[in-house]
Amino acid sequence: MTLISYNGPRPKDVIAKYGRCLELIPTDKRFNEISVGLYVKNAVFTIWSFSTKPGIEKRIEEIRDLLVSLGGMSPISGTHNQAKFDCGLIHNRPVRFLLSQAVGKDPEYTTSAASMEIKDSKSDLLIRAEGIDKDNIRCYQISATGEARNPAMRLRMIVAGFSKYGEMDKIGDQEVAFECRRNHDGLLRILLPYSRNVSSVETMMQAESMRGQMTTSTLGFSQT
Repeated sequence: MTLISYNGPRPKDVIAKYGRCLELIPTDKRFNEISVGLYVKNAVFTIWSFSTKPGIEKRIEEIRDLLVSLGGMSPISGTHNQAKFDCGLIHNRPVRFLLSQAVGKDPEYTTSAASMEIKDSKSDLLIRAEGIDKDNIRCYQISATGEARNPAMRLRMIVAGFSKYGEMDKIGDQEVAFECRRNHDGLLRILLPYSRNVSSVETMMQAESMRGQMTTSTLGFSQT
């Protein structure tokens, strides 16, 4: 790989300013195949790329805006690359899936406020999540309708998927809630496709982790 001269901030400088790198998307297929990182410090998320290609600031703002529209984050005033959850928590694993969606989606993509439901990948079941507010807690009732060999077992696996990938707490046989107990319908919609297929998601995450273990040298930066 041909090395290019890079005179911008070094990784240690970026980490000092924006915090630890929570997730790295090694290839942004919508913008020159750059790498995109998500950093977090004091519950504030920052989108950062070491790329210096023309238009990079606009691209980063597009990704940040999708974190807001898809995941229910709030933008940090006066910035083009920062956002946070109003609950003040990080939601570590769900936000990794959120970043992947934000980088992969068309910048004009808008999510639907309709029912949170999706076709199961392993049966004819229709999986539905319904947000319910009770006792100052936002919980999600998970249900499934349709035909399956063992619908009760399949539903338990799907609920377990929300716990695993959403870091959600099981508060009933078919009820889950985020750690903060707040409304995160956007994150729930992001998690729906992952909750239904645990094995394939594990494979995908392992592959992404391997690709994400890049250093600045492998990304083509020379020491100057």
